[in-house]
Amino acid sequence: MSSVGTPDPNSSWLSDEELADVRRRIPLLYVEAVPVRVDGMGVVTSVGILLRANAQGAITRTLVSGRVMFGETLRDALFRHLEKDLGALAFPQLPPSPVPFSVAEYFPIPGLSAYVDERQHAVALAYVVPVTGTLEPRSDALELTWMTPAEASSPEVHAEMEGGRGTLLRAALASVGVLG
Repeated sequence: MSSVGTPDPNSSWLSDEELADVRRRIPLLYVEAVPVRVDGMGVVTSVGILLRANAQGAITRTLVSGRVMFGETLRDALFRHLEKDLGALAFPQLPPSPVPFSVAEYFPIPGLSAYVDERQHAVALAYVVPVTGTLEPRSDALELTWMTPAEASSPEVHAEMEGGRGTLLRAALASVGVLG
């Protein structure tokens, strides 16, 4: 994807070239979200996992994820990425406090942490977010699959997730007391 037209000088978006340069130089801040359905007692009953094609064309499972833009609050970034990936009618129930269940540090070099992103060094604040609406995956998501917590924490699902996101998913499920 390349930039078209004259870039907005006040925009927080970067061209592909600028983003690649920044990724080589400094860590970037991301938010990641595990969309869930909860029962009347607040217990997680279903976990939503996205199906996507990666840069190499392989089909993988992943979580809602994206960069925090300059001047954007964590809540706004979380809401924007949930809406972008799940659709405008997802109706995410954002937490009153933007305290994540985990902080994942992604490195371009395997072995430095459980999380790997060959493009960059990134820090992701991770959240479990209940959604109450109708989900229609958008952007580059092929579909959203609802699974029970036990299915979502299975070794098979873990193996289908890239960059350590299976580990992050299991941490999310543990944080809400439903690790299968």
